[in-house]
Amino acid sequence: MSDYQLIVIGAGPGGYMAALRAAKLGLRTAVVENRQAGGTCLNRGCVPTKTLLHSSQIYRDAMGGAHAGIHVEGVRADMEEIFANKRRVSEQLSGGIEALFKKAKVELIRGTAAITAPGTVCVTDAEGTESVYTADNILAATGSVPARPPIPGLDLPGVVTSDELLEGSDHLYKSIVIIGGGVIGVEFATFYCELGCDVTIIEGMDRLLPTMDRELGQNLVQILKKQGVKVFTGSMVDCVEREGENLIVRFTSKGEQQSAEGEAVLCAIGRKPYLDGLFVGDLKPEMNGRSIRVDEKYQTSIPGVYAIGDVSSKIQLAHVASAQGIACVDMLCGLENHVSMNVVPSCIYSHPEIAVVGITEAEAKEQGIPVKTGKCVMFGNARTLIADTGRSFMKIVGHAETGEILGAQLMCEHSTDMISQLAEAMVNHMTAQQLLLAMRPHPTFEEALTEALEAFEAARAKG
Repeated sequence: MSDYQLIVIGAGPGGYMAALRAAKLGLRTAVVENRQAGGTCLNRGCVPTKTLLHSSQIYRDAMGGAHAGIHVEGVRADMEEIFANKRRVSEQLSGGIEALFKKAKVELIRGTAAITAPGTVCVTDAEGTESVYTADNILAATGSVPARPPIPGLDLPGVVTSDELLEGSDHLYKSIVIIGGGVIGVEFATFYCELGCDVTIIEGMDRLLPTMDRELGQNLVQILKKQGVKVFTGSMVDCVEREGENLIVRFTSKGEQQSAEGEAVLCAIGRKPYLDGLFVGDLKPEMNGRSIRVDEKYQTSIPGVYAIGDVSSKIQLAHVASAQGIACVDMLCGLENHVSMNVVPSCIYSHPEIAVVGITEAEAKEQGIPVKTGKCVMFGNARTLIADTGRSFMKIVGHAETGEILGAQLMCEHSTDMISQLAEAMVNHMTAQQLLLAMRPHPTFEEALTEALEAFEAARAKG
């Protein structure tokens, strides 16, 4: 008999949710983790980033608004507490996961795992001692790490990734250059800007948040520029050099050579699956580019070895990994999992927040789907005026003929808490008319959704 029925490698959102689900279904389960429980999301990603953003907003509001009365030297004394709070939140949540493991009788094995054969895992602990475990099934949930392109100078001291910045730094830079205008870059730009730091963003595509609706990125540029952030889109970084105490990022923008100077440079151009040392010798799974190839049941090409989350998924989000982990275990136990993997909400914790789900109007046209849109620009929304969040809006994308909701883009405070109702509508193939049956309270940000839905129905009526 095997030591375990399931060994999960990695205690991030996908891994710990899979392990807890397996234990609940009666499987003898172990989790191998060489760092803190909770993985990147809890310790070096989503949670610490949002904690820092929460702290920076409190500080900004206390100072009377972005940059109003904020001086970097004055903030430095508060940075120790800001980062200490970040550590407290992560440690509390990580400890909570370990307590759940103990309660569910999931064994937490400390060390680095390597799959040496189907059904066999070798774990090396911090002292270098190796232990071998057997399992009926193995689930790889090793996540991802920041990507570093081959740009000269990215290995210089002072050039950091989000992992390094979140895990090891409590220093407030006077100035920072951020390479990458995606989710990570935008959130860190918001954080540093609100603390009075001189921020520059360099993005290779023609807008910020290039994978999302164009209007979101365009609005965000206006908001960030108003706060003093310098934004360069359609710009390609050539190299990073050190000059004295600062770093110089040299880039090409609209055919012209330009440069940006900062005390630090944040490389935020995305993440890649983490596979280092996971498979030993000739034991290699089939790959899909840099990711592990899996089938509809998350089975790899190696019998009994499964993979979920960032290491195999096209969408690198914590809630996707969690859903996949639970679904994989359910299918291993012969159960049907009902969570839709086709409707995935995404959230950005800028100010105002951004939340999206489904397709954009441009994507619908590319796919030949007849759509109409309805938008509410929230200038007259009471909560928006009270919070003074700047330009905010809600946009609904729906089928022009049936009225079914196909997508939504929200840019307003608390949008990350509201997007789930639109995801629920999409999963259940609901129409705008059905959503309009619900009464929304006043005064709330959410009541703007009624106006967006009504605008969509008006656009449909016009044909």
